[in-house]
Amino acid sequence: MRKTVKDYFGSLVFDDRVMKATLSADVYASLRKTKDEGTELDLSVANAVAAAMKDWAISKGATHFTHWFQPLTGITAEKHDSFISPSSDGGVIMEFSGKELIKGEPDASSFPSGGLRATFEARGYTAWDPTSYAFIKGKALCIPTAFCSYQGHALDEKTPLLRSMEALNKQALRILRLFGNNTAKCVRSTVGPEQEYFLIPKELYERRPDLRFTGRTLFGAKPPKGQEMEDHYFGVIKPRVAAFMEELNEELWKVGILAKTEHNEVAPSQHELALFHTTVNIATDHNQLTMEIMQKLAPKHGLVCLLHEKPFAGVNGSGKHNNWSLATDTGQNLLSPGETPYENAQFLLFLCAVIKAVDDYQDLLRISVATAGNDHRLGANEAPPAVVSIFLGDELTAILESFENGTPYKGVEKTQMRLGVDFLPKFPRDSTDRNRTSPFAFTGNKFEFRMVGSSRSIACANTMLNSAVAESLRIFADTLEDADDFDTALHELIKKTVKNHKRIIFNGNSYDESWLKEATEKRGLSNYRTTADCLPHLLDKKNVDMLTLHKVFSEEELHSRYEIMLENYCKTIIIEANTMVNMAKTQITPAVMAYTADVAKSAAAKKALDPTLACSYETELVRKLSALTDRIAMKIEDLENALLAVHSAEDSCSKAFMIRDTVLVKMSELRLACDEAETLTDRSYWPFPTYGDLLFGVI
Repeated sequence: MRKTVKDYFGSLVFDDRVMKATLSADVYASLRKTKDEGTELDLSVANAVAAAMKDWAISKGATHFTHWFQPLTGITAEKHDSFISPSSDGGVIMEFSGKELIKGEPDASSFPSGGLRATFEARGYTAWDPTSYAFIKGKALCIPTAFCSYQGHALDEKTPLLRSMEALNKQALRILRLFGNNTAKCVRSTVGPEQEYFLIPKELYERRPDLRFTGRTLFGAKPPKGQEMEDHYFGVIKPRVAAFMEELNEELWKVGILAKTEHNEVAPSQHELALFHTTVNIATDHNQLTMEIMQKLAPKHGLVCLLHEKPFAGVNGSGKHNNWSLATDTGQNLLSPGETPYENAQFLLFLCAVIKAVDDYQDLLRISVATAGNDHRLGANEAPPAVVSIFLGDELTAILESFENGTPYKGVEKTQMRLGVDFLPKFPRDSTDRNRTSPFAFTGNKFEFRMVGSSRSIACANTMLNSAVAESLRIFADTLEDADDFDTALHELIKKTVKNHKRIIFNGNSYDESWLKEATEKRGLSNYRTTADCLPHLLDKKNVDMLTLHKVFSEEELHSRYEIMLENYCKTIIIEANTMVNMAKTQITPAVMAYTADVAKSAAAKKALDPTLACSYETELVRKLSALTDRIAMKIEDLENALLAVHSAEDSCSKAFMIRDTVLVKMSELRLACDEAETLTDRSYWPFPTYGDLLFGVI
């Protein structure tokens, strides 16, 4: 009998069901208290959990355990240790202690630290995150952990995220107590990430050095068809892709990942997978694991999964929509407006906290999604612009305006949708439309932060968002706790917040050039177009003060992150530029020259047969190709010179700006010449698969 999803969901996860069955009632209760309330974990409890975890893992075929962590490399890391220990009789026994569960000591010398420690200072620590379930991958028990240096500095994505969750919880509970809620023990941010990705044929991928080295195509002429017909979005899923999606779902469900929605995206060969909402640190772990499993499974189906934000020029890139909300441990969504949002003062205050946070720290949100890859996507009429704004919709905007102006709210009449066919159901229209151009859109009971890039961990974006909202709530709580009349103070606080921060609210088309002008010139919003533009603002005083006040980062850690992000930006583009030079020199130029020579030979042979023939087509083609070959050679030299100049930069910031202003320009010029050559060169001579092959190669 075939197993159903319900039978095997979470079968490789040491979750609550397993813990209840394998732990004593006292141990389970203590562990739950640690998970739910953040109390310190007792070593005796850790020993009991470790023993149960080991026995369960071995029963599932595991032979090793690993502390699974997220260093600042963009991917996860793991070091496997077996459960075996020698016995006196020459055999082995299987052991796993509470100390091994709680703490690991990976060599930290080769992970990015941004100058926090020297290379010879190798010791680092991993610390068990008991709020995220352990799981089995292959033959290894994977234990989600935080990662820090010998001095206690965070060297990972998880630690600041957990700190931001604690800061948000502390301030949100202060607000709830003011509204008389004494039952909620904690408030957690929740996230449901949507992951976009491309699937292309593996055999074609292997013939593209740019895809193999950088994750995106650095050359490629526009194919006859791209996404103009809009026939791929939500279209019928091709059999090979459907088989991949089916196996992907099974593998995700086994490790307890709530994969929900799958469909074709806008661009050819582009797809999307959406996960259910869960607590933000678990959602982050799950998204990292999802990306890993996607890339692992694709080759089994003759495919490669591309997670780069812009694998192909001229078609939509890939993002990761971060659906963020706030919920109590009792199940209350604090961003749910209810049937009468204008009467829901608690909702309006939390809404205002988010509005204030996004306005005050729009630079941090932009920084949180800043990568070389995402720079190609933001503002390209497929993703939000680099200007951060909030979409609220007509109803909520009208409610906030009534508070600001002191006028009665008249309400919005609910419209019944009638489709003109009697047997089709009638249903109420939503009070507001969706705005797919907005960077930060309210979508009913959550905010959709649409700027996150597809390859990026969602940890940084949620760390900054949690921290900024925690700061708004802190200011609100300080004001209201000291108020003589709570209701009056609350009304005035909402009114003041709307007045001071309404500039961030924009319900129109964020792609419109007039909006960008209005946003920057009239409203004073920031517009950091590139990673090089925005990263220096991480160290602005207001940002350092806020993040250190809530103990999300220390000053040393912020300087470290700044250096690491700048270095990653520079390294990424330098690798791309070197790849371009290599491809243009060793593949494209020889191919164009070979074809030019053969066309010239053809013209000469034709002329020899009949001296009266003009051979004008061949002659003109040879002229064009020869000129392009010279142009390509010149652009290669220009790019090489730009790269040499970058190496003389005094610091990472100067290097980043040189790359932005010179290297990227020279890369674009070289690509333009090579792409033109592709359109004139016989396909049999062109050294690698074209855009048409890659985008439409999956059948």
